[in-house]
Amino acid sequence: MITLLKKMIATLHFYSSKAWVKLLIFCYGAMFQKIGKNVIFNPVNSIFTYANIQLGNHIFIGGKAWFSGEINIGNYVMFGPGVTILGGDHEYKNLEKPMFFVKDNAGRSSAVHIEDDVWVGANVTILKGVRIKRGAIVAAGSLVNKDVEAFEIVGGVPAKVLTQRFNAEDKQIYLTNIMNWEQKNER
Repeated sequence: MITLLKKMIATLHFYSSKAWVKLLIFCYGAMFQKIGKNVIFNPVNSIFTYANIQLGNHIFIGGKAWFSGEINIGNYVMFGPGVTILGGDHEYKNLEKPMFFVKDNAGRSSAVHIEDDVWVGANVTILKGVRIKRGAIVAAGSLVNKDVEAFEIVGGVPAKVLTQRFNAEDKQIYLTNIMNWEQKNER
């Protein structure tokens, strides 16, 4: 009897928490500059500068994310937990006051662009001005401080190219197939 009761409580908790998260996504999602369909994120334990972020379709953002600055994310993008995207930094050469009190950071920010079909692993940090191109993969724990080319797999601190996702022949097959798939599924 107690086992059955525990299962019932666990099931109730599972479904009620899913409903709660969907409601929060709906409410918080409206604060993004742009949000596509089927975007999943946890607004309770993540921090976003909502008004500066554009999200495409079919995006998953793992918990404990921190997205700050102007950020443009394409379609079919996955982020592991703990990903940080910083679109700016602080003025540190002011001779009149401590860095903490310098609020005018004009010119110290630059947009981050993440193209379609990108996978960003857990605990990755992406710095200002970076563009991660289509089909790239960023290994968990990496620091991305420069652009990642299409279909590269990068990792490390700072991130360096580890390998290519596809060889030249497979890349052409992928591009043809994905174009057909997108046309068929975006109707």
